[in-house]
Amino acid sequence: MENPSRHPAQDPAQPPARGLPAPPALGAAALPPGTYEGQVVLVTGGGSGLGKAIAAEFARLGADLVIASRRARQLKAAREELAAVPGAGRVTAAVCDVRDPERVAEVFDAAQAAVGLPDVLVNNAAANFPSPAEDLTPGAWRAVVDITLTGTWFMTREFGRRHLAAGTPGSIVNIGASYAWTGGPGFAHSAAAKAGVKNLVETLAVEWGPYGIQINGLVPGLFPHPDLPEAITAGLAGGTGDGPGGGPGDGPGGALGGGLDARQPALRVGAPRELGWAATFLASPYARFVTGHTLVVDGANWQRRTVVNPELTPLRTQLGRGPFTP
Repeated sequence: MENPSRHPAQDPAQPPARGLPAPPALGAAALPPGTYEGQVVLVTGGGSGLGKAIAAEFARLGADLVIASRRARQLKAAREELAAVPGAGRVTAAVCDVRDPERVAEVFDAAQAAVGLPDVLVNNAAANFPSPAEDLTPGAWRAVVDITLTGTWFMTREFGRRHLAAGTPGSIVNIGASYAWTGGPGFAHSAAAKAGVKNLVETLAVEWGPYGIQINGLVPGLFPHPDLPEAITAGLAGGTGDGPGGGPGDGPGGALGGGLDARQPALRVGAPRELGWAATFLASPYARFVTGHTLVVDGANWQRRTVVNPELTPLRTQLGRGPFTP
């Protein structure tokens, strides 16, 4: 019987693998111009990274934006950048710790006074860092779960209650992670929190659907961008490329090196605007019958398998940790 681990030489008659085509250039939109004119979109974690990229695509379609983040300086720069996006409506910013329900309510109050009750909520705020599960302290666990899951719930609850009271429809997009399905070795805290976020999508779609509120999940693959935490970029540059993700830019692997492209079935990483286009669709009038669904935008990376599994490297070894000591 032929050894399945051996790969036959490529047939010279077959064209070389080129992967999925590159996306349209930055500035293109996935929906008709003005789709979000007169609509207010609130994005948590909107001051940097993928949150800012998502906010930019809503702005391009005419939305009034409210971006929320814990860092005031970051928000100021992002607000100026987003206001300059062609087609953008009004852009306001709010310092917000999503773990504080009173502050969450204040942000909604301020948004409603400035631009109106948000029609769309994008729950993008999250925390993460790699660690063996046994090394996680109670404080480290809470730091991630309280932002990623509890903070998402506080924002969602406030949004839902206000729309239920007003009798108005609304749309929520929760940013998730594929290890909500698969488990996430090295990210037990984040994987558990994201599994909860995914379950909120499925639960609230049924509870709130009768009142015109839809809720969906959106899972990014590798989207390199300059705002990734150092602990994550270090893992991507030297590790498997399978962690939660992002990375800088459009080129082959971005600043993290071309090796990332070769680890993806698409033979490239994603451009942040591609995630933004998916978010604008899920919250749009064109997706009104889509609710309770989680859309994965990762070039099929989370479904990748090998015919024969490689030799296992224990997680502590992968992260450069020595033997566990209590």
